[in-house]
Amino acid sequence: MSVFDPLHEVAFRAFGQDVIWSDMTGNLIGLAALALGWRRSVWTWPAQLLSGLVLIAAYASAQLGGGVGKQLLVIVVALWGWRQWRNGRQEAADGQIAVRFATGRERLVLAAGAAAGTLAVGWLFTAVPSLSWNPWPDAYIFVGTLVAMVAQARGLVEFWFAWLLVDVVGVPLAFSSGLAFSGLVYVFYLVLVLWGLRDWWRRSSAPAARPVLEGAAA
Repeated sequence: MSVFDPLHEVAFRAFGQDVIWSDMTGNLIGLAALALGWRRSVWTWPAQLLSGLVLIAAYASAQLGGGVGKQLLVIVVALWGWRQWRNGRQEAADGQIAVRFATGRERLVLAAGAAAGTLAVGWLFTAVPSLSWNPWPDAYIFVGTLVAMVAQARGLVEFWFAWLLVDVVGVPLAFSSGLAFSGLVYVFYLVLVLWGLRDWWRRSSAPAARPVLEGAAA
């Protein structure tokens, strides 16, 4: 028996499906991470790391190597994003992370990376069925999540547009797959994304940023 086995036990039953502790905990921490991202707090990254670790423990306990691999990549990007926000980023007038719209070149790189990444990951998931039960939508959501995290790490308003594109597929996919609880969580993500987009859009027009002071708290 693994110490992580309790994470794979049923927490409660809702919408005709069993909701296990790992999924519930990971999703709730993920929601908290998105809310912290909206507030432009550096704590968004530790929250994303914790969410990834919880899901890794659950996937490992269930012997789902594909899930473990995906979360490991999420954690790597979260570590990089954390470093970006701690070093070299700028503060807005309120002392939090400054945000801006991407340049044309940055948008092109993000879009090309999303397209190429989805094709590559979709092909991998198709070639190795054990990695995903629904290869192409899963690849789209997975790569979209990574692209959103990269944009967030760079303080780009496009971070929220990337999350919107993920939700466009994630919400109907969850409900059509009978995963009503997961679909409901995606709906909450959508609400936070819309609020966050409005806030970052407005702040992108705020006065010019000033350099981060060493040791400044976010």
